[in-house]
Formats: sequence, structure tokens, C-alpha cells
Amino acid sequence: MESNSRSKFKKICVFCGSNPGHRKVFSDAAIDLGNELVNRKIDLVYGGGSVGLMGLISQEVYEGGCHVLGVIPKALVPIEISGESVGDVKIVSDMHERKAEMSSQADAFIALPGGYGTMEETLEMITWAQLGIHKKPVGLLNVEGYYNSLLTLFDNGVEEGFIKPGARDIVLAAPTARELLSKMEQYTPSHDHVAPHESWHMEELAYPGKQSP
Repeated sequence: MESNSRSKFKKICVFCGSNPGHRKVFSDAAIDLGNELVNRKIDLVYGGGSVGLMGLISQEVYEGGCHVLGVIPKALVPIEISGESVGDVKIVSDMHERKAEMSSQADAFIALPGGYGTMEETLEMITWAQLGIHKKPVGLLNVEGYYNSLLTLFDNGVEEGFIKPGARDIVLAAPTARELLSKMEQYTPSHDHVAPHESWHMEELAYPGKQSP
């Protein structure tokens, strides 16, 4: 798919660091992903921060004319929002509500390089796909091999019998935004869901009032 054509995704949730990382390549990757979303006319859902990679991608998408929705727990507002935020910001009560809201808003998920929070949010979306809670693609933007060790861990999980081969295919990875988004556009789930998609409701996951995405 050409980068200037309209994507089948209307909104993509991007998980990324509230730090920029030590190398410029990570900041460049965040800006590149933002540009690619704009080129494909995809709106951004993200963690709501204005610092680190979060600030870079949100600014890029907003200035490119696409809608930006930030979802942030009340406790993190003074830590992750510095100065004026861009787009719309939805303040929620806790991290559980944040993930449920981001999941319900987005058509797909991408993880830029980040720390524990980025990885935890991404792994939960992978787990939800495996369980059948959603059927949305999950991609790792593997900048300079940042996620190589995590991908190797997943492969080892298959070899040792903890991850089914079909479920391993849930996780897509590519070194550039354009390549990753193209893979995600073509994604078709090949794994057997643990439970039928229709049987899941967010209240079962301790998210009262939220419906399954």
C-alpha cells in the first residue's frame, strides 16, 4: 500500500516512552511514524504525555492535521504533561482504565521503543489478542533492533511450549514505520482464540462500564 493512500485504520494507538532515549535515532523514528500516520490519514491515540517520544509523535501528528487523543491517569498528569498539551486529553482514574480506553478507541497498536510501561501495555494488547478480546494488529517498531531480545524471548516461548506458533504470529515487527504499517494492513489472525471474541466484556476484566473493542 502506498503511504499517501488512505489506510483501513482510522485510529492507531501508539505506546512509547516518556523519555527520548539516549540516541537521536529513537526520536527520528517517532517523528517518522508520526509522518507516516499523517500520510495515511490515521488519527493517533496515545498516553497523553507531552515529553519524550510521546511528545514528539503527538506534535507531529497534530501539526500534520490528524486528530490526537491522549489518555492519561490523573496521577501522571503533573509528571508526563509539561506545558500545553496537543489535541484532546482524556484524564482517567488509573492505568487499567487508561488501557481499556486506548484499546476501545484504536483499530491497531504500535509500540515504539520505551521502558517497562510501554512493554507492559504492548504485552497486554498481545495477550488480549491471544485471548480473543480483540482482533486488532499489534506491531513493534523495531528501531535499530531495540526489540530483538523480546522477539527472541517470544521465539523461545514457542520452542519451549509456552506460546503456540499461531499466537506467535500475533506480534508483527519491522525496522521502519512504512514497512510495519504495510504488514499491519495485511494482517489476518491465524491463531485460535482462547475464548470467543463475542464472549468478552470489559466488566469481566474489572473495567466497569466499558464494552469490548
